[in-house]
Amino acid sequence: MKTIILSIVLLALAIAGIAIKLLVKKNGKFSGTCSSNNPLIQSDGGTCGICGAKPEEKCKS
Repeated sequence: MKTIILSIVLLALAIAGIAIKLLVKKNGKFSGTCSSNNPLIQSDGGTCGICGAKPEEKCKS
């Protein structure tokens, strides 16, 4: 039972941290969501799922 409560508390803290980060950041946007910032997509030559930018391009949004 203690493990479940601890897990719920830690999950709540993580979600609260993300929410606070969104409130504090300008325009409430996550940073690093574009393919140019993702090393996994860069090596594959894929495109960003959000804006469609290729790794060598700047974010289109």
